[in-house]
Amino acid sequence: MQRKTVRDIDVGGKRVLTRVDFNVPIRDGNITDETRIQAALPTIRFLGENGARVVLCSHLGRPGGKPEPASSLRPVAQRLGELLGTSVAFASDCVGTIAEEAVAALGDGDCLLLENLRFHPGETKNDPEFARALARNCDLFVNDAFGAAHRAHASTEGVTHHLSSAVAGFLIERELRYLGDALSAPQHPFVAVLGGSKISGKIDVIDHLLPIVDHLLIGGAMMFTFLRARGFETGASLVEEDRIEMARGLLARPEGKKIALPSDVRVSSGVDGSDPGRIVAIDALTEGEIGVDVGPDTVRDFADILGRAKTVVWNGPMGIFEVPTFAAGTFGVAEALAEATDGGATTIVGGGDSASAVAQAGLSARMSHISTGGGASLEFLEGKILPGVAALDAKEA
Repeated sequence: MQRKTVRDIDVGGKRVLTRVDFNVPIRDGNITDETRIQAALPTIRFLGENGARVVLCSHLGRPGGKPEPASSLRPVAQRLGELLGTSVAFASDCVGTIAEEAVAALGDGDCLLLENLRFHPGETKNDPEFARALARNCDLFVNDAFGAAHRAHASTEGVTHHLSSAVAGFLIERELRYLGDALSAPQHPFVAVLGGSKISGKIDVIDHLLPIVDHLLIGGAMMFTFLRARGFETGASLVEEDRIEMARGLLARPEGKKIALPSDVRVSSGVDGSDPGRIVAIDALTEGEIGVDVGPDTVRDFADILGRAKTVVWNGPMGIFEVPTFAAGTFGVAEALAEATDGGATTIVGGGDSASAVAQAGLSARMSHISTGGGASLEFLEGKILPGVAALDAKEA
């Protein structure tokens, strides 16, 4: 997936439509997590410093194809201007006369943020007319929204048919480098850590990774489907009954020996944390008990494997980490990844809940790379082509 980047084109004096991911949480008009805004700054600064007329577009939330005040990007424009140290213009629509006049008013180095793309139904439908209207009055396209790259929307795929060049920003370049190298040329031992609630959401990832990893560590609620497949009782833990045979088949494959399951778990009578529960071996769950986290022996076992790794990919928490009582396993694995990074390993956290857990543990700075796109990184790990990346200009060999 070698794609041209902003370094490969002349942006001076050009109107550059730039897709960013400003889908940030906003409460009472205040942005509560600006990680995604910060991630886009290098590309925005590069464009501005090289004389581009920067036209930013993004979605925010799920407004359902119609204007919704709570989903306006106006607060983002204000915060972006503060971070850039310059004024950022804002257009109250992303297409039509309002947007066109705002673009026409830009000078070299100026920056404009268009209103929420998803205020129009044509965005998610990848409507050609909407894509044409979005691209109108612009010259070039830069995609730096990795979190939306797995969607063939008007702003990620459709606009590329109406502009002379379509290239990647620095964020997408970084995502492709880390994730691409991990899958195509990893340093070994290569370890994947998968968690989360359901095996059904990770089956394609497991299938794609098993042949290339040295170890596949399984945690989260999905571990109980695997444990049932191995004949263990799982109490009242979440089990996908219709996936047990699938899990059994994965374990029976020649590569199945690479799969490491927990040796102990924390069990509780509820998932809200009111009952801190107890640590039990995986063969000691009783009726009514729910597995909520991996246990300390499992963390030590996983940490030992991770300590020898040269490449690590992590997607999905080890338990219900949102509840502090049940966060020890996830935070323990995060600490093991941080120590692996310190020891020279390349550690990649696949966005979503895993990224949130690493942030809560205060360990983000000790990871090699934290993906900004949970869904996109998951599909990349499944071996799928991302439409928003495939639509960009290929780099010549």
